Amino acid sequence: MRARLGTTLLAVCTLPLTVVAVAQAQNPVTNGVRAVAQRQTKNIVDAAEEMPADKYGYKPTPAQMSFGDVVAHLIREGNNYLCSAASGMKQPDVDKFAGTDPKDKLVAGLKASFKFCEAALAGIQDTQLGDSVDFFGGHKQTKGMAALITVADWADHYSQMAIYLRLNGLLPPTAKKAD
Repeated sequence: MRARLGTTLLAVCTLPLTVVAVAQAQNPVTNGVRAVAQRQTKNIVDAAEEMPADKYGYKPTPAQMSFGDVVAHLIREGNNYLCSAASGMKQPDVDKFAGTDPKDKLVAGLKASFKFCEAALAGIQDTQLGDSVDFFGGHKQTKGMAALITVADWADHYSQMAIYLRLNGLLPPTAKKAD
């Protein structure tokens, strides 16, 4: 009786771990995309918080976007649009953002846009990666390609932000030593 009770308890306790392991094994690609997204989210938000408010207008050359423009672009086109396109979820209705907005408004909008992306990407499973979605200019793209374009876009913009930080004498988040 005790052995049977112990076995039953062990089975009940390990069931959630088994479910998680099966879900991870069934979705290795989308889990990978979500892991990259989580890392890029942290890096970009940390970079936005690192840049002083009075430097949000900084741009290395007249032809480039200002730091604030990069953040506003990430909110509008980089996050809300791309994550909506990749997942099929409706974009959130948000205020207009401009690079000249105050830092606190831009950082709050950036965080909200990444929360939307987290929810949008959470709903994509590997079995859906070949599904067709509308993408830039009405072109069709697969969900898989749209998700990969999204996280690649974040890598590009983080490197841009890191350069702007360094040009202002600041270390980007990924260059700082862990505590």
